[in-house]
Amino acid sequence: MHERLKAALDFLAANHVMSLSLIDDGTPHSCSLMYIFDGFALSWVSDPATRHSRIIDETASAPAAVTIAPDYRDFRHIRGLQMTGVASRLGLPASALGIAPFARRYSFFDGDKPAAMAAAMAKARIYRFIPSNVIFIDNSSGFASKTVFGAGELPFPG
Repeated sequence: MHERLKAALDFLAANHVMSLSLIDDGTPHSCSLMYIFDGFALSWVSDPATRHSRIIDETASAPAAVTIAPDYRDFRHIRGLQMTGVASRLGLPASALGIAPFARRYSFFDGDKPAAMAAAMAKARIYRFIPSNVIFIDNSSGFASKTVFGAGELPFPG
């Protein structure tokens, strides 16, 4: 595997929160979500009544942008991912699809859940972002160091 591609995938695995940006009737909208990943394809669990879910549901394959970046105090250490692609909802409720992949990454999805969480999961759906373009920023390799991966270079989700 290409060294920079491996570094970008390792970065994705080491982080847990993405910022999803969508357009809602001409107005930008962004939200933070916990994710699981398959290559650079990202999935998350969300209530279909949230604004970001409604935007995706109304658009079917909504154009979207995602960033993943932890907080840094020194620009020389900045690392992050910037991705563009489409977001869509997977067909069945989260409870019907199973949340095993989420439970492997986030322990609060596993085991007995409080009634409120169980009720929320009954309503929740799984959404997915498929990127067409990925930029890996890594200032630790030099100021403004970035690697661009086009659709042909991205690992295809299984």
